[in-house]
Amino acid sequence: MICYDQEMRPEELLEAAKLICMAARTAPKGRGLDFLKTAILTGEDKARLAARMRDIAKRDNLSFFERDAGNVEQAGVLLLFGTRAQPMGLNGCGFCGRASCGDLATDGGLCAFNSGDLGIAVGSAASRAADLRIDNRILYSAGKAALELEIMGEDVRMILGMPLSVSGKSPFFDR
Repeated sequence: MICYDQEMRPEELLEAAKLICMAARTAPKGRGLDFLKTAILTGEDKARLAARMRDIAKRDNLSFFERDAGNVEQAGVLLLFGTRAQPMGLNGCGFCGRASCGDLATDGGLCAFNSGDLGIAVGSAASRAADLRIDNRILYSAGKAALELEIMGEDVRMILGMPLSVSGKSPFFDR
C-alpha cells in the first residue's frame, strides 16, 4: 500500500488536535486548581463560529475579524481554550487589582491567575503543535466569537482560539 501525504484524512488532524489539547490540559496551573476547558470544532460548528466572526467584523468595524474568519474556514479544525472565572481564594493577593477574592467575585472580574493559567496552557498547546509541525495561530477573535455563542458554557469568561492547518503553505503566515 502507498499512502501519499495529500491523502491525509481529517481524522488524523483530529488526533493531533487531541494531543495538542492534552498539552494544554497538563500545563501548570495556579494552586493546582484547574479551570481550563478545551474544545475542538470541525464542520458546521467551525463554520458557525467563522460566520459569527464575520458578524462581529461588520458590527464592530473590526476588519481583522473578517481576515481571521477566513483563516478559521481554511483550517482543518479549530481548537478553543477557555477559563472559567473562579477566584483562587488568595485573599490579600491583589494581583487582579481588588483587595480580596471576595471583592473580585462581587465585581464580576476575572482572577489574574485564571488568565495567566490560560496563557500558559495555550503556550503549551502551541508548543505541541510546533512539535507536530502543524501550522497554527492564536486568535483572540475566534475566542470572542466563541464567547458570544457560549460554545464553552456561560461559566467560561475568556477564550482563545487556535486554528490548525496542514498544507504546503501556512494560511496564517501572510496575513
